[in-house]
Amino acid sequence: MFLNDRKQYGLFVLLMICIGFHAGAQQCSDKAATPLTKYLYKNLYALKETNTIFGHQDATAYGVGWKYINNRSDILAVVHDYPALYGWDLANIELDNPKNIDGIPFVKIKKYIQDAYKRGGITTISWHANNPFTGNNAWDTTHGTVLSILPGNSHHTLYVSWLDKIAAFFGGLKTEKGEAIPILFRPFHELTGNWFWWCKNNCTPAEFIQLWNFTQDYLKNTKQLHHLIYVYNTADFENEAAFLSRYPGDKRIDILSFDRYQYEQIKGRENFIFAVEKQLSIITTLAIAKNKIAAIAETGYEAIPDAFWWTKTLYPLLEKYPVSYVLVWRNAGLRENTTKMHYYAPYPGQVSAPDFQLFYSLPKMVFEKKLSAQKIYQ
Repeated sequence: MFLNDRKQYGLFVLLMICIGFHAGAQQCSDKAATPLTKYLYKNLYALKETNTIFGHQDATAYGVGWKYINNRSDILAVVHDYPALYGWDLANIELDNPKNIDGIPFVKIKKYIQDAYKRGGITTISWHANNPFTGNNAWDTTHGTVLSILPGNSHHTLYVSWLDKIAAFFGGLKTEKGEAIPILFRPFHELTGNWFWWCKNNCTPAEFIQLWNFTQDYLKNTKQLHHLIYVYNTADFENEAAFLSRYPGDKRIDILSFDRYQYEQIKGRENFIFAVEKQLSIITTLAIAKNKIAAIAETGYEAIPDAFWWTKTLYPLLEKYPVSYVLVWRNAGLRENTTKMHYYAPYPGQVSAPDFQLFYSLPKMVFEKKLSAQKIYQ
Protein backbone atom coordinates (compact mmCIF):
# COMPACT_ATOMS: atom_id res chain seq x y z
CA MET A 1 0.00 0.00 0.00
CA PHE A 2 1.31 3.45 -0.90
CA LEU A 3 -0.83 6.14 0.72
CA ASN A 4 -0.21 9.47 -0.97
CA ASP A 5 -2.73 11.61 0.86
CA ARG A 6 -1.47 12.88 4.22
CA LYS A 7 -4.92 12.97 5.82
CA GLN A 8 -5.73 9.49 4.56
CA TYR A 9 -2.46 8.17 5.95
CA GLY A 10 -3.03 9.91 9.29
CA LEU A 11 -6.45 8.30 9.73
CA PHE A 12 -5.01 4.92 8.79
CA VAL A 13 -2.18 5.30 11.30
CA LEU A 14 -4.63 6.22 14.08
CA LEU A 15 -6.76 3.17 13.34
CA MET A 16 -3.78 0.82 13.20
CA ILE A 17 -2.31 2.24 16.41
CA CYS A 18 -5.55 1.39 18.21
CA ILE A 19 -5.48 -2.11 16.74
CA GLY A 20 -1.79 -2.47 17.61
CA PHE A 21 -2.18 -1.55 21.27
CA HIS A 22 -5.13 -3.92 21.59
CA ALA A 23 -3.05 -6.74 20.07
CA GLY A 24 -0.27 -6.36 22.64
CA ALA A 25 2.30 -3.94 21.27
CA GLN A 26 5.68 -2.94 22.72
CA GLN A 27 6.99 -6.47 23.28
CA CYS A 28 10.36 -7.84 22.14
CA SER A 29 10.42 -10.94 19.99
CA ASP A 30 12.65 -12.53 22.65
CA LYS A 31 10.29 -13.32 25.52
CA ALA A 32 13.29 -13.83 27.78
CA ALA A 33 14.74 -10.39 26.97
CA THR A 34 16.58 -8.68 29.80
CA PRO A 35 14.79 -5.88 31.68
CA LEU A 36 16.97 -3.20 30.08
CA THR A 37 16.20 -4.62 26.62
CA LYS A 38 12.48 -4.68 27.30
CA TYR A 39 12.57 -1.07 28.52
CA LEU A 40 14.51 0.06 25.47
CA TYR A 41 12.13 -1.58 23.04
CA LYS A 42 9.04 -0.34 24.84
CA ASN A 43 10.36 3.23 24.89
CA LEU A 44 11.47 3.11 21.26
CA TYR A 45 7.98 1.96 20.37
CA ALA A 46 6.39 4.81 22.32
CA LEU A 47 8.74 7.51 21.03
CA LYS A 48 8.29 6.68 17.35
CA GLU A 49 4.92 8.41 17.10
CA THR A 50 6.36 11.85 17.81
CA ASN A 51 10.15 11.57 17.51
CA THR A 52 12.90 10.25 15.25
CA ILE A 53 16.24 9.36 16.83
CA PHE A 54 19.31 10.45 14.89
CA GLY A 55 22.27 8.11 14.48
CA HIS A 56 25.75 8.13 12.95
CA GLN A 57 28.07 5.24 12.07
CA ASP A 58 31.43 5.14 13.92
CA ALA A 59 30.56 8.55 15.36
CA THR A 60 33.01 8.67 18.26
CA ALA A 61 35.88 6.69 16.74
CA TYR A 62 36.91 9.13 14.02
CA GLY A 63 35.76 11.95 11.76
CA VAL A 64 37.00 14.21 9.02
CA GLY A 65 40.62 14.98 9.87
CA TRP A 66 40.83 13.17 13.23
CA LYS A 67 40.89 9.72 14.79
CA TYR A 68 40.64 8.25 18.28
CA ILE A 69 40.32 11.46 20.26
CA ASN A 70 38.37 10.97 23.47
CA ASN A 71 34.89 12.49 23.64
CA ARG A 72 35.09 13.82 20.09
CA SER A 73 32.49 13.60 17.32
CA ASP A 74 31.87 15.60 14.15
CA ILE A 75 28.21 15.81 15.17
CA LEU A 76 29.20 17.12 18.60
CA ALA A 77 31.43 19.75 17.01
CA VAL A 78 28.54 21.08 14.90
CA VAL A 79 25.56 21.00 17.29
CA HIS A 80 27.20 20.58 20.72
CA ASP A 81 25.45 17.26 21.18
CA TYR A 82 26.15 13.66 20.30
CA PRO A 83 24.00 11.54 18.03
CA ALA A 84 21.55 9.45 20.05
CA LEU A 85 22.27 6.27 18.10
CA TYR A 86 25.70 4.80 17.32
CA GLY A 87 26.36 2.30 14.54
CA TRP A 88 29.27 -0.19 14.58
CA ASP A 89 30.26 -3.20 12.50
CA LEU A 90 31.76 -6.52 13.61
CA ALA A 91 33.35 -7.58 10.31
CA ASN A 92 36.74 -9.28 10.85
CA ILE A 93 35.92 -10.47 14.36
CA GLU A 94 35.20 -13.87 12.80
CA LEU A 95 38.83 -13.91 11.59
CA ASP A 96 40.25 -13.14 15.04
CA ASN A 97 41.43 -9.81 13.69
CA PRO A 98 41.84 -7.23 16.49
CA LYS A 99 40.37 -4.53 14.24
CA ASN A 100 37.10 -4.36 12.34
CA ILE A 101 36.57 -3.70 8.64
CA ASP A 102 37.03 0.04 9.18
CA GLY A 103 40.24 -0.40 11.14
CA ILE A 104 38.76 0.22 14.60
CA PRO A 105 40.09 -2.03 17.38
CA PHE A 106 37.29 -4.08 18.89
CA VAL A 107 38.45 -3.11 22.36
CA LYS A 108 37.76 0.51 21.43
CA ILE A 109 34.34 -0.32 19.97
CA LYS A 110 33.43 -2.01 23.26
CA LYS A 111 34.47 1.11 25.19
CA TYR A 112 32.57 3.42 22.82
CA ILE A 113 29.42 1.32 23.31
CA GLN A 114 29.77 1.41 27.08
CA ASP A 115 30.37 5.17 27.04
CA ALA A 116 27.30 5.74 24.85
CA TYR A 117 25.17 3.70 27.23
CA LYS A 118 26.37 5.76 30.18
CA ARG A 119 25.30 8.94 28.39
CA GLY A 120 21.89 7.45 27.54
CA GLY A 121 22.66 6.56 23.91
CA ILE A 122 21.71 3.49 21.87
CA THR A 123 23.89 1.10 19.86
CA THR A 124 23.13 -0.72 16.61
CA ILE A 125 25.47 -3.33 15.15
CA SER A 126 25.82 -4.80 11.66
CA TRP A 127 28.17 -7.57 10.50
CA HIS A 128 29.87 -7.52 7.08
CA ALA A 129 31.02 -11.09 7.67
CA ASN A 130 33.55 -12.56 5.27
CA ASN A 131 32.31 -15.16 2.82
CA PRO A 132 32.65 -18.42 4.82
CA PHE A 133 32.53 -20.55 1.67
CA THR A 134 35.40 -18.88 -0.24
CA GLY A 135 37.29 -16.97 2.42
CA ASN A 136 36.86 -13.71 0.52
CA ASN A 137 35.10 -10.60 1.78
CA ALA A 138 31.36 -10.00 2.24
CA TRP A 139 31.01 -8.75 -1.33
CA ASP A 140 31.98 -12.14 -2.81
CA THR A 141 28.62 -13.40 -4.09
CA THR A 142 29.73 -16.91 -5.03
CA HIS A 143 26.56 -18.93 -5.41
CA GLY A 144 25.97 -21.60 -2.80
CA THR A 145 27.51 -19.78 0.15
CA VAL A 146 24.34 -19.67 2.23
CA LEU A 147 23.54 -23.30 1.48
CA SER A 148 27.07 -24.32 2.51
CA ILE A 149 26.68 -22.98 6.07
CA LEU A 150 23.24 -24.38 6.84
CA PRO A 151 23.09 -27.27 9.33
CA GLY A 152 24.54 -30.49 7.96
CA ASN A 153 26.47 -28.83 5.14
CA SER A 154 30.18 -28.36 4.42
CA HIS A 155 30.87 -25.02 6.12
CA HIS A 156 28.32 -25.11 8.92
CA THR A 157 30.88 -25.85 11.64
CA LEU A 158 32.98 -22.89 10.49
CA TYR A 159 29.94 -20.59 10.58
CA VAL A 160 29.07 -21.76 14.09
CA SER A 161 32.61 -20.92 15.21
CA TRP A 162 32.08 -17.43 13.82
CA LEU A 163 28.85 -17.07 15.75
CA ASP A 164 30.74 -18.06 18.90
CA LYS A 165 33.06 -15.10 18.33
CA ILE A 166 30.35 -12.49 17.87
CA ALA A 167 28.49 -14.00 20.81
CA ALA A 168 31.59 -13.51 22.96
CA PHE A 169 31.73 -9.85 21.92
CA PHE A 170 28.02 -9.31 22.59
CA GLY A 171 28.33 -11.07 25.91
CA GLY A 172 31.15 -8.75 26.97
CA LEU A 173 29.08 -5.60 26.53
CA LYS A 174 28.25 -4.86 30.14
CA THR A 175 27.17 -1.85 32.17
CA GLU A 176 29.04 -0.81 35.30
CA LYS A 177 26.49 -2.89 37.24
CA GLY A 178 27.28 -5.95 35.13
CA GLU A 179 24.07 -5.91 33.13
CA ALA A 180 24.10 -6.64 29.39
CA ILE A 181 23.84 -3.50 27.25
CA PRO A 182 20.93 -3.81 24.78
CA ILE A 183 21.93 -3.88 21.11
CA LEU A 184 19.90 -3.35 17.95
CA PHE A 185 21.39 -6.21 15.92
CA ARG A 186 21.08 -5.95 12.12
CA PRO A 187 22.41 -9.20 10.62
CA PHE A 188 22.36 -9.89 6.88
CA HIS A 189 21.66 -6.24 6.10
CA GLU A 190 20.45 -5.08 2.68
CA LEU A 191 19.22 -8.63 2.08
CA THR A 192 17.18 -7.69 -1.01
CA GLY A 193 20.28 -6.39 -2.78
CA ASN A 194 22.68 -8.41 -4.92
CA TRP A 195 26.10 -7.43 -3.54
CA PHE A 196 26.60 -9.58 -0.41
CA TRP A 197 26.86 -13.37 -0.14
CA TRP A 198 23.56 -13.50 1.78
CA CYS A 199 21.59 -11.41 -0.75
CA LYS A 200 18.66 -12.54 -2.86
CA ASN A 201 20.76 -13.48 -5.91
CA ASN A 202 22.69 -16.06 -3.91
CA CYS A 203 20.04 -18.08 -2.08
CA THR A 204 16.37 -18.95 -2.09
CA PRO A 205 13.95 -17.31 0.35
CA ALA A 206 13.69 -20.61 2.22
CA GLU A 207 17.48 -20.88 2.54
CA PHE A 208 17.77 -17.31 3.81
CA ILE A 209 15.02 -17.79 6.37
CA GLN A 210 16.68 -21.01 7.55
CA LEU A 211 19.96 -19.12 7.95
CA TRP A 212 18.26 -16.31 9.88
CA ASN A 213 16.42 -18.74 12.15
CA PHE A 214 19.51 -20.82 12.90
CA THR A 215 21.58 -17.68 13.63
CA GLN A 216 18.98 -16.18 15.91
CA ASP A 217 18.26 -19.45 17.72
CA TYR A 218 21.95 -20.12 18.25
CA LEU A 219 22.60 -16.68 19.74
CA LYS A 220 19.44 -16.66 21.82
CA ASN A 221 19.11 -20.26 22.96
CA THR A 222 22.59 -21.80 22.78
CA LYS A 223 24.59 -18.70 23.74
CA GLN A 224 21.82 -17.31 25.98
CA LEU A 225 22.05 -13.76 24.62
CA HIS A 226 18.85 -11.99 25.58
CA HIS A 227 19.86 -8.38 25.04
CA LEU A 228 19.59 -8.32 21.24
CA ILE A 229 16.77 -6.54 19.44
CA TYR A 230 16.55 -7.98 15.92
CA VAL A 231 16.42 -5.66 12.91
CA TYR A 232 15.17 -6.93 9.54
CA ASN A 233 16.88 -4.79 6.93
CA THR A 234 16.47 -4.58 3.15
CA ALA A 235 17.82 -2.54 0.29
CA ASP A 236 15.31 -1.24 -2.28
CA PHE A 237 11.98 -2.99 -2.73
CA GLU A 238 9.03 -2.24 -4.99
CA ASN A 239 6.12 -3.37 -2.84
CA GLU A 240 5.09 -5.06 0.37
CA ALA A 241 5.52 -8.56 -1.07
CA ALA A 242 9.11 -7.80 -2.10
CA PHE A 243 9.91 -6.41 1.35
CA LEU A 244 8.51 -9.50 3.05
CA SER A 245 9.84 -12.05 0.55
CA ARG A 246 12.51 -13.27 3.01
CA TYR A 247 10.84 -12.22 6.24
CA PRO A 248 11.41 -14.77 9.02
CA GLY A 249 8.11 -13.96 10.73
CA ASP A 250 6.69 -11.61 13.35
CA LYS A 251 7.87 -13.79 16.24
CA ARG A 252 11.49 -13.29 15.17
CA ILE A 253 11.66 -9.63 14.18
CA ASP A 254 11.50 -6.44 16.25
CA ILE A 255 12.31 -3.67 13.78
CA LEU A 256 11.51 -3.27 10.08
CA SER A 257 14.03 -1.18 8.17
CA PHE A 258 15.68 -0.40 4.85
CA ASP A 259 18.81 1.35 3.56
CA ARG A 260 18.69 4.03 0.88
CA TYR A 261 21.25 6.65 -0.21
CA GLN A 262 21.09 9.69 -2.46
CA TYR A 263 23.71 9.65 -5.23
CA GLU A 264 23.20 12.71 -7.43
CA GLN A 265 22.19 16.31 -6.90
CA ILE A 266 19.07 17.03 -8.98
CA LYS A 267 17.68 13.85 -10.50
CA GLY A 268 19.17 11.90 -7.64
CA ARG A 269 17.25 13.99 -5.13
CA GLU A 270 13.98 13.34 -6.95
CA ASN A 271 14.67 9.62 -7.09
CA PHE A 272 15.69 9.53 -3.44
CA ILE A 273 12.58 11.33 -2.23
CA PHE A 274 10.27 9.18 -4.35
CA ALA A 275 11.89 5.91 -3.25
CA VAL A 276 12.09 6.75 0.46
CA GLU A 277 8.53 8.07 0.47
CA LYS A 278 7.25 4.89 -1.11
CA GLN A 279 9.26 2.57 1.11
CA LEU A 280 8.41 4.45 4.31
CA SER A 281 4.74 4.22 3.45
CA ILE A 282 5.07 0.45 3.08
CA ILE A 283 7.16 -0.35 6.16
CA THR A 284 5.40 2.04 8.56
CA THR A 285 2.06 0.58 7.53
CA LEU A 286 3.45 -2.91 8.11
CA ALA A 287 5.06 -1.91 11.39
CA ILE A 288 1.81 -0.58 12.76
CA ALA A 289 -0.12 -3.66 11.67
CA LYS A 290 2.54 -6.00 13.13
CA ASN A 291 3.22 -4.00 16.33
CA LYS A 292 6.81 -3.39 15.23
CA ILE A 293 9.10 -0.41 14.87
CA ALA A 294 10.04 1.13 11.50
CA ALA A 295 13.42 2.71 10.79
CA ILE A 296 15.82 3.91 8.12
CA ALA A 297 18.87 1.90 9.15
CA GLU A 298 21.29 3.59 6.71
CA THR A 299 21.03 6.68 4.59
CA GLY A 300 22.90 9.79 3.54
CA TYR A 301 24.38 11.76 0.69
CA GLU A 302 28.14 11.41 0.33
CA ALA A 303 29.99 14.65 1.02
CA ILE A 304 26.59 16.40 1.35
CA PRO A 305 27.03 18.95 -1.46
CA ASP A 306 23.43 20.15 -0.99
CA ALA A 307 23.57 22.93 1.61
CA PHE A 308 19.94 22.32 2.62
CA TRP A 309 19.77 18.53 2.39
CA TRP A 310 18.87 18.03 6.04
CA THR A 311 15.82 20.28 6.21
CA LYS A 312 14.64 20.22 2.59
CA THR A 313 15.20 16.57 1.63
CA LEU A 314 15.54 14.33 4.70
CA TYR A 315 13.38 15.99 7.34
CA PRO A 316 10.16 16.27 5.29
CA LEU A 317 10.28 12.48 4.85
CA LEU A 318 10.84 11.85 8.55
CA GLU A 319 8.17 14.34 9.53
CA LYS A 320 5.44 12.53 7.65
CA TYR A 321 5.93 9.00 9.00
CA PRO A 322 6.44 7.29 12.39
CA VAL A 323 10.14 6.54 11.88
CA SER A 324 11.84 5.41 15.08
CA TYR A 325 15.37 6.23 13.97
CA VAL A 326 17.52 7.22 11.03
CA LEU A 327 21.27 6.59 10.78
CA VAL A 328 23.71 8.24 8.38
CA TRP A 329 26.94 6.52 7.37
CA ARG A 330 30.44 7.17 8.58
CA ASN A 331 32.77 10.17 8.31
CA ALA A 332 35.91 8.53 6.96
CA GLY A 333 37.28 11.71 5.39
CA LEU A 334 39.67 11.47 2.46
CA ARG A 335 39.58 8.03 0.85
CA GLU A 336 42.97 6.32 0.77
CA ASN A 337 44.94 6.91 -2.44
CA THR A 338 42.20 9.17 -3.87
CA THR A 339 41.10 12.79 -3.78
CA LYS A 340 37.51 11.81 -2.94
CA MET A 341 35.97 12.68 0.41
CA HIS A 342 33.85 10.02 2.11
CA TYR A 343 31.56 11.39 4.82
CA TYR A 344 27.81 11.58 5.49
CA ALA A 345 27.50 13.95 8.44
CA PRO A 346 28.68 17.57 8.51
CA TYR A 347 31.73 18.83 10.34
CA PRO A 348 32.57 22.45 11.24
CA GLY A 349 32.80 24.49 8.04
CA GLN A 350 31.11 21.89 5.84
CA VAL A 351 28.54 23.47 3.50
CA SER A 352 25.52 21.78 5.11
CA ALA A 353 26.56 22.44 8.72
CA PRO A 354 24.28 25.49 9.23
CA ASP A 355 21.31 23.55 7.86
CA PHE A 356 22.19 20.62 10.12
CA GLN A 357 22.03 22.96 13.10
CA LEU A 358 18.49 23.87 12.06
CA PHE A 359 17.70 20.19 11.52
CA TYR A 360 18.95 19.50 15.06
CA SER A 361 16.51 22.06 16.49
CA LEU A 362 13.42 20.71 14.73
CA PRO A 363 10.90 19.29 17.20
CA LYS A 364 10.80 15.72 15.92
CA MET A 365 14.55 15.11 15.94
CA VAL A 366 16.18 13.42 18.93
CA PHE A 367 19.88 13.62 19.68
CA GLU A 368 21.59 12.32 22.79
CA LYS A 369 20.70 15.06 25.27
CA LYS A 370 17.00 14.78 24.53
CA LEU A 371 17.14 10.99 24.50
CA SER A 372 19.00 10.88 27.81
CA ALA A 373 16.24 12.93 29.38
CA GLN A 374 13.75 10.29 28.22
CA LYS A 375 15.51 7.65 30.36
CA ILE A 376 15.22 5.13 27.57
CA TYR A 377 16.43 2.22 29.72
CA GLN A 378 13.84 2.67 32.48
